[in-house]
Amino acid sequence: MSALISIIPIVLLFVLMLGFNMAGHKSAIITLAVTVLLGLFVAPELSIIPETYAGSSVYGLVGWSLAEGVLKAVFPILIIILMAIYSYNILVESKQIEVNKNQFTSISDDKGIIVLMLVWGFGGILEGMAGFGTAVAIPAAILIGLGFKPLFSALVSLLANTVPTIFGAVGVPVTTLCNEVTVGGAASPERISEVASMAVLQLSPLFFLLPFIILMLTDRKAIVKNIVLTLAVGSVSLGVQYVCAKYLGAETPAIIGSIAAIIVILVFAKLMPKKESEAVRSEKKRYTLGETFKAWSVYLFILAFILLSGALCPPINNFLKSNLVSQVPLPAIGSTFKFGWISNAGLMLFLGATIGGLIQGMSFGKLMVVLARTVVNLRKTVITIISLISLASIMNYSGMIGAIASGLVSLTGVFYPFFAPLIGAIGTFVTGSDTSANILFAKLQANVAGHLGFDPTQANWLVAANTTGASGGKMISPQSIAVATAACNMQGKDGEILKSAIPYAIGYIVIAGLMVYWGC
Repeated sequence: MSALISIIPIVLLFVLMLGFNMAGHKSAIITLAVTVLLGLFVAPELSIIPETYAGSSVYGLVGWSLAEGVLKAVFPILIIILMAIYSYNILVESKQIEVNKNQFTSISDDKGIIVLMLVWGFGGILEGMAGFGTAVAIPAAILIGLGFKPLFSALVSLLANTVPTIFGAVGVPVTTLCNEVTVGGAASPERISEVASMAVLQLSPLFFLLPFIILMLTDRKAIVKNIVLTLAVGSVSLGVQYVCAKYLGAETPAIIGSIAAIIVILVFAKLMPKKESEAVRSEKKRYTLGETFKAWSVYLFILAFILLSGALCPPINNFLKSNLVSQVPLPAIGSTFKFGWISNAGLMLFLGATIGGLIQGMSFGKLMVVLARTVVNLRKTVITIISLISLASIMNYSGMIGAIASGLVSLTGVFYPFFAPLIGAIGTFVTGSDTSANILFAKLQANVAGHLGFDPTQANWLVAANTTGASGGKMISPQSIAVATAACNMQGKDGEILKSAIPYAIGYIVIAGLMVYWGC
């Protein structure tokens, strides 16, 4: 009964968005209101509030959970989303997007190659370095600029932004997962590498299926070409990510794996016969190194700032994380919200985009006008994400998410490993974050492994299943869809995108479940 009542917010969100085709921001506000009522009046009656918060006032618990949700939504998620769209709008305003489009089409006249390059290759790099929606927002926006339809651009970007999320933002999800199940809170590098490589193995079929689906959605007629390109890209992506995870840890697999995939796609494009005549190709404008640098300066500076400020440069990373950090105490839930003003990816996106915009000939005043217009145009997305992150926070602290997980554990018994990825997917669906899903359910997965009598290796395999499933839930997370609607200028059509992504998400989670079950 506790699990059935606790799942009401998730079911309601689906019903409103799919059944009633209600806009995302309206669905999110209504669901948030229902979640607040459940947290205030139903959770105490069901006795599902975690013991840690049992002595707190229920009004304080829900109120401070709501406050934490708003803070998490704004700092840094919304800032990152706004800055990602701002960076794209600069390209449109400066008209350098035309150079980007011409250079992409000059690589190949094959749409499948261009799409895969953007969402699987470039998107994977963005996810590996920044995460938090950048890998959906930026590739989707560029695809729109290249003339692809909004719904298609949103769907392929969401499909591609799954596998890399386990190593998003320089490996934070897997590192957090391992720390959560390690006594003392700091996992050894060996354990992190083992869990990271296990997650890659669990997702191994999807390294081939996802590129193939993306290519088929782009061009259904080129089956042979799609199969060959899929095998090449899938093999290299899987092999490189596994080796990086096994021997280098969780920080680099998505970044290095995506770079390797781009190289393979470029080689494939060179070997492919051109559809255009030699005369047409010779008429295409060729750009100098200076013109190319100017056109790509926005993204070049963004990548440079993200790399310099991230875990790949420890001295700079440590300095940024230890200076200008705001702390907001949240008494009833016993935590403190922290936000680094100079260490967050949103600032890196803003700096890179602004410097790039100046290089492209725009004045600082004009750039601020573009930024203001971006914020106004994304007002519905702001409402959606604040509402969704807040309801996730309330569900967590009031015990609803724990009740859902416990209900699933008791229902499945020895077949639990098959359903373990579903737990992670639920966590990401609700919170929008692979990292948050790992924080919520890592200990649950470890405890179930103990009850099932698993040895340490099997236990790590089951723990890895949480982040494996969480990457699939990312595809249909309302927060991810809100990012896609913003990037593709489809505000109010969240349900349409969700409906198109659900079949792929179900297949993703089922495949992950089978891999986990067979591996136990």
